[in-house]
Amino acid sequence: MTVAILALQGAFVEHQHMLGRLGVQSFEIRQRQDLLKSFDSLIIPGGESTTIRKLICEFSMYDDIRERILGGTPVFGTCAGLITLSKEISGDVTDADPPLKLMDITACRNGYGRQLGSFFCRSDFVGKNIPMTFIRAPFIESAGPNVEILSTVDGKAVAARQRNMLVTAFHPELTDDTAVHEYFLSMSRTAPQT
Repeated sequence: MTVAILALQGAFVEHQHMLGRLGVQSFEIRQRQDLLKSFDSLIIPGGESTTIRKLICEFSMYDDIRERILGGTPVFGTCAGLITLSKEISGDVTDADPPLKLMDITACRNGYGRQLGSFFCRSDFVGKNIPMTFIRAPFIESAGPNVEILSTVDGKAVAARQRNMLVTAFHPELTDDTAVHEYFLSMSRTAPQT
């Protein structure tokens, strides 16, 4: 299995390290031609969502990424990646660059506040109590009927799945716990070949 990691900005190296710990090959997507390489799944990391969305458009990746995901390629978005995959964005929205509009959720950008609102906690994720690091995190304000909420913190949805798409408002790549990445890899292993 090979996982591609969008490496335009944000915490992509941390995802590479986590995948390496799990014995999974990965490579960085930095330009449009990298999307032509063979890969089984995709990670859109945390970072600055405005910058990531702007660079996806500037580097002409928007349509290619959408087509891969619509075609069934499993994708995992953390924090800014959650915002990037969402159909709608609310909250602190100051730009016109569109999200990918794929997952039937509304993401509340900076839902927990700015940098000073960052925090750490433990909560359940599909039956496991795991550490969660939130950094200028969004939360899922609303979700469509086909979205499965996988985790909540203080009554707010912070992890969800819809078909081949997984999102977390927190950063599992910044802890030593591999549960979320293992869950994503299990999604990837059982996904239909595209």
